[in-house]
Amino acid sequence: MQTVHSSPLHRLSCREAMEACALSRCLLLPRSVPFAKKLPSPSPAPLWFLREGPFTNSKFSKPSRVLYPAPCASPSSSSSERDLALLFEVEGVIADVYRFGNRQAFNVAFQKLGLDCANWPEPVYVDLMRRSGRDEEKMLTLFFNRIGWPTSLPTNEKDSFVKSVLRQKKKALEEYVSSSDLPLRPGVESFIDDALKEGIHVVMLTTYGRNGEKTARSLIEKLGQDRVSKVKIVGKKEVEESFYGQLILGKGLSSSLDEKLLKEATKAAFMEKKRIAEEVASILKLSVDISTPPSEGFEMVVATLRAGAELADLPVKNCVLISGSQTGVLAAERVAMPCVVIRNSLTARAEFHSAKVVMDGFGGADLTISKVRSKIGE
Repeated sequence: MQTVHSSPLHRLSCREAMEACALSRCLLLPRSVPFAKKLPSPSPAPLWFLREGPFTNSKFSKPSRVLYPAPCASPSSSSSERDLALLFEVEGVIADVYRFGNRQAFNVAFQKLGLDCANWPEPVYVDLMRRSGRDEEKMLTLFFNRIGWPTSLPTNEKDSFVKSVLRQKKKALEEYVSSSDLPLRPGVESFIDDALKEGIHVVMLTTYGRNGEKTARSLIEKLGQDRVSKVKIVGKKEVEESFYGQLILGKGLSSSLDEKLLKEATKAAFMEKKRIAEEVASILKLSVDISTPPSEGFEMVVATLRAGAELADLPVKNCVLISGSQTGVLAAERVAMPCVVIRNSLTARAEFHSAKVVMDGFGGADLTISKVRSKIGE
């Protein structure tokens, strides 16, 4: 059996080593990186992942900071140990879009397309979600297979018809969210007010909702201008401008980091992870199936959490994700960020094993700031 190196770096995959170098609180954020470093790796071929050239200037860059290790402060003496940031998913957490928005938006789309026979009361909508695994294209296909497709629709145009319904549905949802008809979840405004009064950073994440960033930002505006002015918002632009987004995702580095080289580095990191997993599995006499690397969408969720912590200027362990999705919970687990789940109509029966606590709402018997602090302290 192959000898296992005792050095901690040799027990990491390439990607994990890259993340460790880039994201540890013991490393300071750079404005420029005037050198190239070879990443320690168990593979025989050297992996060069940085070249000379400045990073894109952004609000995340700090001119006085350079990418060199700095001594970690003692946990007992660090003021950051007392600091806390709450990172909010928006859809499903700030407002239950899935219960009060999606179904109505579908019905509006049906009307605009002249589909008078199509209307989804709540029992039909819930049944279609259950049968389709919440895939909206499948929901439409199941429904029209049941009641019949429009008679004027050629068989080979069913896919384009479904996509046209979804486009209309998205427009209707954006209009509905912007109106006063969609309510915020009870207690969420008081919960955010309590957090701000205690000096807790509040960060809204708009990048990875099901219905897009525009819908998420419209929901945030429902909190009122006074609250919005006190919170931070992380969208796609903020993720790409963050240090993590530049270094790991390669955003904004076209002048200093070859795109092809970055893809090769990602591929090499995945292959190394697979090799180590299979080696461990052979020792434990287990079978391991790692057929595909993490999806691009999941990596964006991870990058969003990293950017949120970076914008709050706190370690990941001092940030708490308030999530309503399985994807968010898994991403939080990946980066070792504590996670609290607020269930919504889409996840009412789901289980979240890695979450610190699972609640049905805000305030009272549900989630409060004191409960967040107590659970994170466990």
